[in-house]
Amino acid sequence: MLGLYYFDLIDIPEKKMVVEVTTDADYYLEFPLDRYPATGAHIKDAIESGYSAICTIDRAGAESNRADSLRGIPTKKGFDRDEWPMAMCKEGGAGADIEYISPSDNRGAGSWVGNQLEGYPDGSRVEFIFP
Repeated sequence: MLGLYYFDLIDIPEKKMVVEVTTDADYYLEFPLDRYPATGAHIKDAIESGYSAICTIDRAGAESNRADSLRGIPTKKGFDRDEWPMAMCKEGGAGADIEYISPSDNRGAGSWVGNQLEGYPDGSRVEFIFP
């Protein structure tokens, strides 16, 4: 069956898409997935599952946060226990996402992040982004 439809021309105003991006971050840190793939994948997965992408630097709380986040998580020979949010983040501590990561990847990533954030004062909010 063949149908024929007739429509009058209707004047429809042009729509313009406006995308507003808002974040609470003071700084952005592009994590090098190519250099630290296992740690980067862990952080990215944790963020995608609902953990904060923002790390509020709290160096004084790192030791306590690490103890809280790793409590009850057994060590595993040949692996580090990687945590997101990191212990140095105010968001870290109890309830952090923990994953077993190769020591070279995890420690390399930790050193890299530490060097990147070295000049930022405590209280700085850094959003981790991935290329």
